Amino acid sequence: MLLDATESQLVLIDYQERLMPAIFEGPAVLANARRLAEIARMLDVPVWGTEQNPSRLGANDAALRAACQKTLAKMHFSAAEEGLGEWLRPPAKPQGSNARSLPKHLQKPAPLATERGTIVIAGCEAHVCLLQTALDLIDDEFEVWVVTDACGSRTERNRDAAFDRLAGAGAELVTTEMVAFEWLGSCEHPAFKDVLGLIK
Repeated sequence: MLLDATESQLVLIDYQERLMPAIFEGPAVLANARRLAEIARMLDVPVWGTEQNPSRLGANDAALRAACQKTLAKMHFSAAEEGLGEWLRPPAKPQGSNARSLPKHLQKPAPLATERGTIVIAGCEAHVCLLQTALDLIDDEFEVWVVTDACGSRTERNRDAAFDRLAGAGAELVTTEMVAFEWLGSCEHPAFKDVLGLIK
């Protein structure tokens, strides 16, 4: 089972200015998140962000915030509790009606909006906001892939406990480079050299 860029969305959880200095290996975590966001942009993967209580913890890293289509300000630890799922799953397109149309039993079903049900997720803190958001998305029947080297907590132990729990709940654990090369699929991809430049 490999990631497909055309079926993926990227969610970046709470890389906030007042939180990141306390995160274990924070600079490396943030660097990988920036790489993910840039690779997603190159490959037309939608990027969404969240910020936990931004009035207290500040805004997300500016480069990440700029890469996001939208950023959800939240007070719940799980972004799914505050509407992230509606952003990730577009509403079905309404079916037009016409008095001269075919009888209902002969009509084709309305086309569903294109759904990208694979959620690639990374963020802080891994054992709180990332964990709760990912578990809720799994419960909401999204396929969740957690980018471990772009996730952090204040302690290594809390981070690793989150990964154990997420794996047990059915999330796939991956790294930034795994995501990059699976989204590319081939060294013949037009963005291959640019992506390679970001991760080497």
